Amino acid sequence: MTVIKSVSLESAYSGVADNYRGEDVDLHAIYRDMRRNSPIIAENFMGRLGVPNIAGLDANRPTFTVFKYKEVMAVLRDAANYTSGFIAEGLGSFFDGLILTGMDGDAHKKARALLQPIFMPEVVNSWRDTKMAPIVREEFLQPLVAHKKADLMDFGLLFPIRVIYALIGFPDNDPEKVKQYAAWALAILAGPQVDAEKAAQARQAAMEAAKALYDATHAAVVEVRRNGAAGDDLISRLIRAESDGRRFDDHEVTTFVRSLLPAAAETTTRTFGTTMTLLLERPELLARVRADRSLVPKAIDEAIRLEPVATFKVRQAAQDLELAGVAIPKGAMVQCIVSSANRDEEAFERSEEFDIDRKPKPSFGFGFGPHMCIGQFIAKTELQVAINGVLDLMPNVRLDPEQAPPRITGAQLRGPKHVHVIWD
Repeated sequence: MTVIKSVSLESAYSGVADNYRGEDVDLHAIYRDMRRNSPIIAENFMGRLGVPNIAGLDANRPTFTVFKYKEVMAVLRDAANYTSGFIAEGLGSFFDGLILTGMDGDAHKKARALLQPIFMPEVVNSWRDTKMAPIVREEFLQPLVAHKKADLMDFGLLFPIRVIYALIGFPDNDPEKVKQYAAWALAILAGPQVDAEKAAQARQAAMEAAKALYDATHAAVVEVRRNGAAGDDLISRLIRAESDGRRFDDHEVTTFVRSLLPAAAETTTRTFGTTMTLLLERPELLARVRADRSLVPKAIDEAIRLEPVATFKVRQAAQDLELAGVAIPKGAMVQCIVSSANRDEEAFERSEEFDIDRKPKPSFGFGFGPHMCIGQFIAKTELQVAINGVLDLMPNVRLDPEQAPPRITGAQLRGPKHVHVIWD
């Protein structure tokens, strides 16, 4: 356990990014070529790039990779023929197999139906003014104002963690503990590895982190129940929730909450960095957004289309299938390259441009279909609060000319490592 406790949040975040590769290759150029010449291939494309598989390693499973919008849409919307249960064998093994993204059929429908009301806009909007905005502005942004320069990713790493753990129901009075919990959650994401020598060590570290995170979450659940579970936090709402006439016990609440934590903050961090990068690279557009804040949600949605954090989704064929004329045998893995589909020229005009005025159309940054990210409205609301806070409290915010400009990189878990800015 001492090894896990010594991992800082910053190094855990960096380690996850490095684990998922993609620094040294122009992925979008490759995707353009694949859409044009090889829209479906019988190959593990991400594996060839050295990206680890959250499904677990099984060399005997054939893999097909899909690059175009129409086929990605067909796979993600059809949860009966393209299933997700295999995730319980890979990433889900660090959560005792109980992970919402690794459920299928009735089990998934029941779990999601129970959780869905907690993530509805009316609930999230009540959190925005009472928890999100005060935390983002008072705890994080206002202390930065006098410095007139910052790396926005330092702020971007910390605020989603602080916000999501407050919404979940962890105590507010010990921020260092929350940072440790977040580092453990990131260590779990680093569990899947390609390198066999690293795999055993990373798996052990991930299992230890998962156990430590379970214990910390369980203690919070016990405390919330002891205090009556009357609050509007996630733990309280789960304790009060009913399914088929029964309520969750402490273990079930703990396991559900823990399974949400690895991605709950990390993806928001990267999306914040990407959205700010795309705006800061376009000063005229940034000025327009500053003057009209109704454009902030549009900028976020377009950033998620153009540069999604989760660049691909994987499903498994439940039976022999045919996709765009290609035979997919039962049991085969189907790798959907979301980053490619979101830039498909047949689906989006000027698909490679960052255009916040484009006509709304579904993209796949938060997935699609029955497994669409249940927490996306929380993430988008956090992002709106953070971006509005930056625009309000950092006058004339702009890229720092004395620092290297930000670069959006990564084959998976994509985003910038640094966004250096100055303001007046």
